[in-house]
Amino acid sequence: MSARTAIMTAAIWLLLAAAVEQGAVSQEEQRKIEGLIRYVEGMTDAQFVRNGRAYSSKAAARFLKKKWEANRDKVETSKDFVARIATRSSTTGIIYTIRFKDGTTVACGNYLNGLLEKGVIGTN
Repeated sequence: MSARTAIMTAAIWLLLAAAVEQGAVSQEEQRKIEGLIRYVEGMTDAQFVRNGRAYSSKAAARFLKKKWEANRDKVETSKDFVARIATRSSTTGIIYTIRFKDGTTVACGNYLNGLLEKGVIGTN
């Protein structure tokens, strides 16, 4: 292999590594995303409404995790996760909501962003 070919090959590898790194979620952000999913799973007194149908907290957490796994390339931060995964249906565009035991309903994205802003979902 010539020196020029070696340099070109190394440059290509560096560019590929940089491209992969850009789409990567930091460990801190991954912990926050996983924390949001665990928090949803633990909300046993709430129903999660997606496309007009109510789901349990465990079903909602499984759904969010699968949707995140299928769209990891679109998520770099916990706020990206909320905006791109946990806010609305990518199929219908309908906003996901959370219905609490007392009948109060809130937009899922707003609720999860509030948890992040209040520091309820930390890095531990």
